[in-house]
Amino acid sequence: MTNADLRASADSVLARLVGDTTGGARLREDQWLAIEALVADRRRALVVQRTGWGKSAVYFVATALLRGRGAGPTVIVSPLLALMRNQVEAAARAGIRARTINSSNTEEWETVQAEVAAGEVDVLLVSPERLNNPDFRDEVLPKLSAATGLLVVDEAHCISDWGHDFRPDYRRLRTMLADLPPDVPVLATTATANARVTADVAEQLGTGGGSDALVLRGPLNRDSLSLGVLRLPDAAHRLAWLADHLGELPGSGIIYTLTVAAAEEVTAFLRQRGHAVASYTGKTENAERQQAEEDLLANRVKALVATSALGMGFDKPDLGFVVHLGSPSSPIAYYQQVGRAGRAVDHAEVLLLPGKEDEAIWQYFASVAFPPEALVRRTLDVLARAQKPLSLPALEPQVELRRSRLEMMLKVLDVDGAVRRVKGGWTATGRPWTYDAERYAWVARQRAAEQQAMRDYATTAGCRMEFLQRQLDDEGAAPCGRCDNCAQPRFTAELSPQALDTARGELSRAGVEVEPRKMWPTGLGAVGIDRKGRIPVGEQALPGRALGRLSDIGWGNRLRPMLSPGAADGPVPEAVAQAVVGVLADWAKGPGGWASGDPDAPARPVGVVTVASRTRPELIGTLGARIAEIGRMPLLGSVAYTAEAEVTAPHRSNSAQRLRALEGAFTVPPQLASALADAGGPVLVVDDFTETGWTLAVAARLLRRAGAQEVLPLVLAVQS
Repeated sequence: MTNADLRASADSVLARLVGDTTGGARLREDQWLAIEALVADRRRALVVQRTGWGKSAVYFVATALLRGRGAGPTVIVSPLLALMRNQVEAAARAGIRARTINSSNTEEWETVQAEVAAGEVDVLLVSPERLNNPDFRDEVLPKLSAATGLLVVDEAHCISDWGHDFRPDYRRLRTMLADLPPDVPVLATTATANARVTADVAEQLGTGGGSDALVLRGPLNRDSLSLGVLRLPDAAHRLAWLADHLGELPGSGIIYTLTVAAAEEVTAFLRQRGHAVASYTGKTENAERQQAEEDLLANRVKALVATSALGMGFDKPDLGFVVHLGSPSSPIAYYQQVGRAGRAVDHAEVLLLPGKEDEAIWQYFASVAFPPEALVRRTLDVLARAQKPLSLPALEPQVELRRSRLEMMLKVLDVDGAVRRVKGGWTATGRPWTYDAERYAWVARQRAAEQQAMRDYATTAGCRMEFLQRQLDDEGAAPCGRCDNCAQPRFTAELSPQALDTARGELSRAGVEVEPRKMWPTGLGAVGIDRKGRIPVGEQALPGRALGRLSDIGWGNRLRPMLSPGAADGPVPEAVAQAVVGVLADWAKGPGGWASGDPDAPARPVGVVTVASRTRPELIGTLGARIAEIGRMPLLGSVAYTAEAEVTAPHRSNSAQRLRALEGAFTVPPQLASALADAGGPVLVVDDFTETGWTLAVAARLLRRAGAQEVLPLVLAVQS
């Protein structure tokens, strides 16, 4: 087949893919160059092109042509489930049979694998996490590598820890690449890679150096996007602005928030104001996610209110707007998210509504940096001494890391060859490993530089699209003529007093349930604590209350400065004390409250107990005193530190390590024990905030053992 015949066949597949019945669809020249390299020359290609350029068309057309030549199925490594669902539907339009293997369809894995083996699947979409699942890696991956006709790495910037969305599982692709026959073409695609990330991805995929791989990097300007920034005084003004102006935005779109709590708050408020919106976060159930995607695709909702869980994973070409309620911490991440809009429409609105709380939220989520060398070495030592593979729950008690961060570190060590994931957990390989402190420090500095760039984006007087293009090292960066700085701003800060009053009321609404700990963490025996299983009911706290979440945009905005590390101690502000009293009143009258009339509800608290604090003794002490005063209850005393308590105890650690630090740290003084016996009823135990829930659990256990009939926790904030 000549190249001309191949090009004609490629255009024919494209027509089916886009639903063109006239036969007039034609690949752009740069798309054809990539397809020609993959199909005719069996080369490796790295494509860095803006969202909407047509990267999926390249790999679907190449798949059809390669399958026509007898090649095996295409394997697409794709990061998000929503993207997979979109791509399966797109492939079907071109007569391409696509299936997926991911965490949401485990019951189908055997069937899918059998269909692949029988040659009934043209495209297999795999989540990167599958690549290091022991069964998949050892049983399925070798067969796939031998049979694959084309390997596609979608959202390939995830492979680089220099980028904004590094995922260690992506690094496992090096193993798959090494096992591929030499004539199997490889395509890597991304819309969000600056020059440094592009070079790193090329190196990771074996497409750098002196190879003859094709690198296609195009201009990143998006002619359809009109970028703008609207600075409003506070969260209430931003919510009210959305309520008043959401209907004016073109078509349907996405409202991004920085936290799950904010997404839920915004969704509830906009629905109350009559807007058809749905929430989409990492905590949304899979079935609800699919329904939300379908509703947006069919324009049954005006917007999805989403966290970055929707960042790369949604394909709606006619999306009319993207609004960010709060700034992402990276301009590259921001460009990626706004790129969902305006792909098949002439004009789409992109609006950033930054908030004062953004930077505090950036810091809250900044714990993804690679751990210090001492912690890494400690983990390797524990694994080396173990007689069998250790699961994450078994490893946690012996390593001072939260589970998510521990798992990320192990994945990096796995890629580096120092550990290996096997059935039952993780083992050390014994291979030498070097801590690359210089690289990790550079990555941390890169994160700080990205945050500064987002500050600069929000305040620049220059072209906003050009600013983003320069952040992505786009040599064609130039003023766009459309953004609010190049042209006139299209939106003002005007909003209705009614919407503002309603927003203020909603954000002032206080009260979050605090679930008590009911089970001891696994593996406590490894740290010398002889406890396991269920915490005895007679030693548990009851469900408690918090004024708010530190991650929300209502009370969170007011509590974060008060509770941030290094914040000055001082008496509880009167407005906060009054809000806590309101929470208590609602708690008492609500379901299960002591004034609800429920026969199974606890009795009214008979006293207040505070938890000792080395950082905020005045805040907690005055809070406890005000609650006792207003509730006309005695302040019974304080759960105190023991003489053996550590001066500093870890806070952002896993459950077992947190309990290890708390073991023996607190005591119930005799005077408090006597007061509990005399009180003869439930007590409120008051603290500043709860993160893991273990301080409250330990305090409740001590108080119950000292004679408290029941313990009702009350804190200012939940750190989630």
